[in-house]
Amino acid sequence: MYKKLEAKEAKIAVIGLGYVGLPLALELAKTFKVIGFDVNQANIDLLKNNIDPCRELPGKAFENSDILFTSNSNELAGACFYIVAVPTPIDNHRTPDLAPLLSATECVAKYLKKGDYVVYESTVFPGCTQERCVPVLEELSGLKLNTDFYVGYSPERINPGDAQHSLQNTTKIVSATTPNALENVALVYEKVVKAGVHKAPNLMVAEAAKIMENTQRDVNIALMNEFSIIFGKMGINTYDVLEAAGTKWNFLKFFPGLVGGHCIGVDPYYMVYKANELNYHPHVIQSGRFVNDSMGGYIGKQTVKKMIAAGISPIGARVLVLGITFKENVADIRNSKVADIIKELKSFSVSVDVIDPQADPQRVLQEYNIETTAKPSGKYQAVIAAVSHKEYVNLTQEDFDNLLVPNGVLIDIKGNYKGKISKYSYWSL
Repeated sequence: MYKKLEAKEAKIAVIGLGYVGLPLALELAKTFKVIGFDVNQANIDLLKNNIDPCRELPGKAFENSDILFTSNSNELAGACFYIVAVPTPIDNHRTPDLAPLLSATECVAKYLKKGDYVVYESTVFPGCTQERCVPVLEELSGLKLNTDFYVGYSPERINPGDAQHSLQNTTKIVSATTPNALENVALVYEKVVKAGVHKAPNLMVAEAAKIMENTQRDVNIALMNEFSIIFGKMGINTYDVLEAAGTKWNFLKFFPGLVGGHCIGVDPYYMVYKANELNYHPHVIQSGRFVNDSMGGYIGKQTVKKMIAAGISPIGARVLVLGITFKENVADIRNSKVADIIKELKSFSVSVDVIDPQADPQRVLQEYNIETTAKPSGKYQAVIAAVSHKEYVNLTQEDFDNLLVPNGVLIDIKGNYKGKISKYSYWSL
């Protein structure tokens, strides 16, 4: 199989061309013939013009790539190595929503042939690939796993907005359902991942590794957020404490903040779901999720308290929020906890303006029913520096003089302006 791919006698299909699928598809297409498939025709139109809908990759990333972008599933018939990289969100009850994953699996199953490979990159709970996806592949294709086709799992490790830790220089975990299949999967990924691959002993280990990576970060950030709440009651600045504690050699440098997006704020719920299925209540994981999911409301309340302390009535007060994406220097607004801050402020009858140089205003409106504005209008009773976009991190005292009334409040979630702003009431996590 690998020799056919290398000789371009067979094709690789990447299903789902978002943050995960597109970089992978383009890198693979520098060596192999690739079909890039996505159900979103508008995104396909952009990709055909060398435009990344996620605004992560420059036009030059599309150069020297032997790739066909398509939303026509019939094109998938020409592939023998399928990589599924679709989103795995949670529903309104915070349980796994496997609809996109199973839909992609059904799509692949229609074209599955003897000798083909299906590799999943979408984040799932341990056991999901074998328990949920393989039966669909077998039933719809009429083929049998490890006799007619093979399955692998290689969890994505893309970090949006991070140019340093790229696909090429981050070790790739690979796994498969047979030893020989594992070697073939490893050969494909080794061609594009210069840092090499780690061969996990089975699919469940690879699935669990991804969940553990993100849950570990979630729990540690939750610990810092909880410390921040406690220190706030004591009048201690959390960043001063972190600076002092960070002088010890084995101190882990996590910071308080909003935890949104489609990984850290979502993946732990997949582990909670699986644990509950096993009749185990995951206390630590759920506690971390509770703390982090509560931070938007907490910040909103603290903003109102600081305004009242400064002699400002929240009713009708104008507040400017800088940034609404889920993290700095990305356009992605999925699961943004900034929306929770805004919701909390509006519950106190505060008037909120939101600006973000990265976010698509139409998508923000559709997702959160929040209208953004292109630039500030007049002066505000409070400014919330919510997302540390590069456009905001170097704002000065003069910049805030142009935004705030004399007794205004500055809410600096990430502590970027600590020690730099003196004229206004200041608060950070």
